[in-house]
Amino acid sequence: MAVVPYKEENTSKKEQVARMFDNISHRYDFLNHFLSLGIDKGWRKKAINLLRPLRPTQLLDVATGTGDFALQALTLNPEKIVGVDISEGMLQVGRKKIASRGVAEIITLQQADSENLPFAENKFDAVTVAFGVRNFEHLERGLQEIYRVLRPGGMVVVLEFSRPRKFPFKQGYSFYFKFILPKIGRIVSSDKAAYTYLPESVEAFPDGEDFLRILGQTGFKQTQCKSLTFGISSIYTGTK
Repeated sequence: MAVVPYKEENTSKKEQVARMFDNISHRYDFLNHFLSLGIDKGWRKKAINLLRPLRPTQLLDVATGTGDFALQALTLNPEKIVGVDISEGMLQVGRKKIASRGVAEIITLQQADSENLPFAENKFDAVTVAFGVRNFEHLERGLQEIYRVLRPGGMVVVLEFSRPRKFPFKQGYSFYFKFILPKIGRIVSSDKAAYTYLPESVEAFPDGEDFLRILGQTGFKQTQCKSLTFGISSIYTGTK
């Protein structure tokens, strides 16, 4: 059974996730940095750095949200970055950030479904996803779409939360994620479901070797997983 934000409703995961992010879009950046103690910025930097040898000119950021990963990708000096997301609320916040930095000619944000990307095959040199794949309604379908729009030799970089395995970090992290984070998130964002959904979606996500196996089944080669900060998150890579 799919993990969804609003369990009492009959709508699809896709619709619920879009509405949830619309609801919290105005506080999302603050909460993201606050709840990860600012570590998420370093994670994004490490993930983008893995693309440096590729020197991508055309880059797609799936589940771009407010555009943080797309903005970090500017350090690669690409010609064009396209960010897509199903939440128009998140994209509006992202467009303001991009405009304020004067990079709107390089980064374009558009509303689109990650499982039905509106792009031709073999279009992008690299595709990135930060904290988004666990929100896909159909994980394999989303990964197949990423594979389709990547050019041969292109690379996917996925940054996603994972579950620490070692004592005592596993226990401490679990307590923080399940009890502290939802309370803080609820107070600041006023959407109770959003920060209950977060730990539930991480718990249900097939991380580590399981995700590498799914990447391989989708067609990706040279798949690798790099664990970050005691296993709180992981960077996954694969090539077409």
